[in-house]
Amino acid sequence: MKKSTIARSSGNSSRRKRVLFDKDANPSVLQGKTLAVIGYGSQGHAHALNLRDSGNDVIIGLKPDSKSIDIAMQNGFTVLDVEDAVRNADIILVATPDMVQPDLYRQEIKSALKPGSTLVFSHGLSIHFGLIKPRSDINVVMVAPKGPGHLVRRLYEEGKGIPSLIAVAQGGRKARQIALAWAHGIGATRAGVIETSFKEETETDLFGEQAVLCGGLTALATAGFETLVEAGYAPEMAYFECLHELKLIIDLMYEKGISGMRFSISETAKWGDVETGPKIIDRATRRRMERVLKDIQSGKFVRGWVREYKAGLPNYHRKLQAGTMHQLEVTGARLRGLMPWMPKRSIKGPQAAYAGAGGKN
Repeated sequence: MKKSTIARSSGNSSRRKRVLFDKDANPSVLQGKTLAVIGYGSQGHAHALNLRDSGNDVIIGLKPDSKSIDIAMQNGFTVLDVEDAVRNADIILVATPDMVQPDLYRQEIKSALKPGSTLVFSHGLSIHFGLIKPRSDINVVMVAPKGPGHLVRRLYEEGKGIPSLIAVAQGGRKARQIALAWAHGIGATRAGVIETSFKEETETDLFGEQAVLCGGLTALATAGFETLVEAGYAPEMAYFECLHELKLIIDLMYEKGISGMRFSISETAKWGDVETGPKIIDRATRRRMERVLKDIQSGKFVRGWVREYKAGLPNYHRKLQAGTMHQLEVTGARLRGLMPWMPKRSIKGPQAAYAGAGGKN
């Protein structure tokens, strides 16, 4: 009973979704078309490079002051300002951050769109919540790789691909063909493509980020660290147990699922997992997760995010800055410096131009 109630309340079918592969796509749909990628960040650069390597005509649209212009030109692309790129294109990927998209659309994209052209998004937020409302003569689709841009590019170069989602908001069968062809062009149909809706992708993506992958995980690791340190244990020990070893467990879950992870850990760890885990993530936690989901579904989260963005992101910056100063982060930075085998990645290096550039932001 409980499962069927949840399925009905979600508004989505619980049927197993069909997976689409290379044979299901018609890449010739893109032939003779000019494809524009607006933004050259995480997802934008990967889509552009993969589509070009798949034999398509790709141009890049960027603002005149964009730090990505030199990178895109070094990669051999023609770079135009956003309005000119849209005007010269038949299919346009909007690969800029979610909160940048509405103003960019109104100011530089909307008037330049040719009748019958296609807008592509790698995340559904702007369309699903009405931040962008395209004309009725425009196809609107989504192609959303389930991984960051650098993996979309790397796996394509290795002859593989990242599983992806596609959806159609406007345009029917023709738009679906374009979305599948685009997914083929970035290598997604090598791995498998699942059809969804803008609503389902947006709401599940936001919930996963907030409740589990980012918000839930970072809060859990931080709370565990604080609990041990406040009980008198060394911060170094707390860091290793509550953050450092996460990679081991997550890698096992990524490769084998939860049961596969449990197969690879000790009996003591398994018993602690099944006996204590439900005491931490209990029914009260589930109720809070359900409230988070309702705030997403109702648009409350996005309305608050829009207000924060328009106010200049004061709380956003304050909370991020507080996180960098936490004892967990200070301890971790020092310990990672003692691990010569660990890749040293600067969050302020050349790749910063690719950060947060739309799609999996």
